[in-house]
Amino acid sequence: MNKMIMILGAASVGKTAVIKWLVPFLKEENLNPCLCKIDCLYTEDSKVYQSLQVPYVVGLSEDICPDHFLVSNLCELWDWKEKKDCDTLIIETAGLCNRCCPATENTISICVLDATASTHSAKKLGPMVTMSDIIVLTKIDMVSQAEREILIWSLEKLNPTAKIFPVDGLVGYGVESLGRCILSEPAVKTYEEDLLRHTMPSGVCSYCIGEKRVGSAYQQGIVGKIDFQKENAL
Repeated sequence: MNKMIMILGAASVGKTAVIKWLVPFLKEENLNPCLCKIDCLYTEDSKVYQSLQVPYVVGLSEDICPDHFLVSNLCELWDWKEKKDCDTLIIETAGLCNRCCPATENTISICVLDATASTHSAKKLGPMVTMSDIIVLTKIDMVSQAEREILIWSLEKLNPTAKIFPVDGLVGYGVESLGRCILSEPAVKTYEEDLLRHTMPSGVCSYCIGEKRVGSAYQQGIVGKIDFQKENAL
């Protein structure tokens, strides 16, 4: 197997619920998965991970962007997987930055979306949606079939190559199809010299390194400013 699966998506869309059903499926297929949860200051997801009876590790980024923190630890996580004699590493991201996409070319990238959200919500997730291999729709029990079809149609326009799977995180409906798709993805031998699918946000500003004072006089590095010449442009 030897795969790294990255579960992306905004906070509270049901990423952990998908993992809760996906791990038992993989174990039934005689795979040996391990888990990593990336968050900022605190997470309770380790309680769910512990119940799955697989090796897991939690990484708290604290003052660092959680997606940058994740990318900075990918090779170390792969080595940790090897030490645990596991063949599948599943990483759940913090889901706080819509602009970041920590998935690499050798990663199976899965974007989890809330089916009850607006059809315009996915557009705000940028490369997290447009560059994913798989899109999972959660909370499907809370929308009609017509609403689901409209959402799938809009997602196919954003990412024509992604495979889309509706999943009910409460009862596990749809996880078997998702798992079969993951099993069909090619395995990799190493993550050395792997590449990100999309660039991260560029630069470091004074607030990134601890500045608290507000005002242009205290702003250094790469700073973005609103173009007021485009007022009322939208």
